[in-house]
Amino acid sequence: MFTKILIANRGEIALRVMRTCKAMGIRTVAIYSQADEDALHVHEADEAIAIGGTLPRESYLVIDNVIAAAKASGAEAVHPGYGFLSENAAFAQAVADAGMVFIGPSPKAIAMLGDKTAARELAIASDVPIAPGSTGAIETYDEVRQLIENIGLPVIVKAAAGGGGKGMRIVEDLVDVEAAFHGARSEALTSFGDGRVFVERYIKEPRHIEIQVLADSHGTVLYFPERECSIQRRHQKVIEESPSSAVTPAIREAMGRAAARLVAASGYTNAGTIEFLLDASGEFYFMEVNTRLQVEHPVTELISGVDFVEQQIRIAAGLPLELRQADVADPKGHAIECRVCAEDVFNDFLPDTGRVSFLQLPVGEHVRNDSALKVGYEVTVHYDPMVAKLLVWAPTRSQAIDACIDALDNYHLAGIRTTIPFCRLVLDSEPFRSGNYATSYVAKHWPPTSDVAQKARLAATAAAVFQAEHIRRRPRPSTEAPFPTPTATHEWK
Repeated sequence: MFTKILIANRGEIALRVMRTCKAMGIRTVAIYSQADEDALHVHEADEAIAIGGTLPRESYLVIDNVIAAAKASGAEAVHPGYGFLSENAAFAQAVADAGMVFIGPSPKAIAMLGDKTAARELAIASDVPIAPGSTGAIETYDEVRQLIENIGLPVIVKAAAGGGGKGMRIVEDLVDVEAAFHGARSEALTSFGDGRVFVERYIKEPRHIEIQVLADSHGTVLYFPERECSIQRRHQKVIEESPSSAVTPAIREAMGRAAARLVAASGYTNAGTIEFLLDASGEFYFMEVNTRLQVEHPVTELISGVDFVEQQIRIAAGLPLELRQADVADPKGHAIECRVCAEDVFNDFLPDTGRVSFLQLPVGEHVRNDSALKVGYEVTVHYDPMVAKLLVWAPTRSQAIDACIDALDNYHLAGIRTTIPFCRLVLDSEPFRSGNYATSYVAKHWPPTSDVAQKARLAATAAAVFQAEHIRRRPRPSTEAPFPTPTATHEWK
C-alpha cells in the first residue's frame, strides 16, 4: 500500500480524497495555484506545494509542474480527482514515466474510452445498445446531410473529445444543420483542442442514467445500482439521486451487465462511469464513458456503503476487489445529491462571484457535506462554479426528498448566489416528487411561476440581510456570537 499520495486537484474533491487517505493512514500532498494559497485543501494536507499562477493553464493543467511537485514530495502515487487532468492520457503516462502510480485507468484505456467515437465503436462490438448515428467522426457537412437522410431528425452533433455539454448542438430542422455542425466543431476545438464531432439520433424526453463500475487487475468487474442525473442545465447536472424512479430491477440488471461488458472489453481498471439515455419505453442507449471518479460518486457510496476512493487506491496498489456482484447489486435506501454552484438561478444560471461572508452547513445523522467553503472563501471566474455538494440518505425516496429539503432550508451561506434555491424548488415540485421528469425539466419548468420565483427571491434577500445584520452586530472577536437557530417564526426561512 502507498504511504504518500499527491492529489492533483483542488476544492471539495481534493478534501474528499484526503479524508479517505487519512482514514487509510496515507500521507497526502496538496498542490495549489496562487489563488489557492489559503484554500482548505492546502491546510488539510500533510504537505502542500505551489505549482504556478492563478489560471488553470498556469497551474493545475501544467503537466510538468504537477509531475515536478509529485517527484519533489516523494509521493508514490497521484490521484487526479475529477476535471483538470483526470481524463488526460498524456498526464497518466507522465505519472507512470516518472515512476509513480496513476490512481485511475491506464493511459490506453483513457485514450480509447475518453474518445466518444472510439467508445461507440467498442460499444457496438460489445453488444451494448447505441442510438443510430455515425460510428466515427464526421468530417464534412455533406456527410452530416447524408446521415440525416438515413436516420432522420432530430439529431445531436457532439464533440468526440471532452464533455460537460460543450461542443454539442441539437438539430430539429434541416435549415439548422450546417450552423450546428460548424458551431459544434468550433466549440470542440476551442474547449478541447480537438474539433472532431459525431452525430447520433436525438432521443426526446430521455432520462440520463449512469452506472458506476469498479474493475481490478485480476479480472473482476462490478457494476452498482444506477444514478439518475436528469436534472440538468446546459447539459450539466445539478441534482442526482439513486436509485432512479424510472429504472426497474430488470432494466438495472441489463444496463449494469452492458456496462460491465464494455469495461471488460476495454481492459479497463479502477473506477469509471458508463452513461446511458433511457427513453419512455424502457429502452436504453450508450452515451459515453467517464474514465475517472464522478462528481456524484457519493450518491452511490450512500446506497452501497462502499468508499470509492478507498477502492480506487486499493485497485491502483494491485489489490483484488474483495466485494462481489451480489454484495452491491441492489440499492440500500435512497440518496440525493444537490450541487451547490455559484450561479444566479433566476438569471439563466449565470456564474456568480464573491466572497463567503457567512457559512453554516446543515447537520444530521444522514446529512453529508462535501465542501471546500469557509468564511472568506473567494469565488472567482477562474475555476468551476461548483463549490460544494449536499447529500442526504433515507430509507425511502419520499423520506430522502423531505430530508434534503430540510437540509437545504438549514444551509446558510451569504456572499454569493448559489443553486440552493433552485434545488429547493425542484425537490418540492410535482414532477420531481412523482418521479416523472426527464432531462427537459429546466426547459419545461424553470423558471417557476412568477409568484413562486418572487417568493424565492424575497426569501434569499431576507436571509442575506438577516445574516449580514448578524455579522455587523457580532462582538469582536473573542466573544463571537453564534448564529441564531432559525425557528418557524422566521418568515425568510
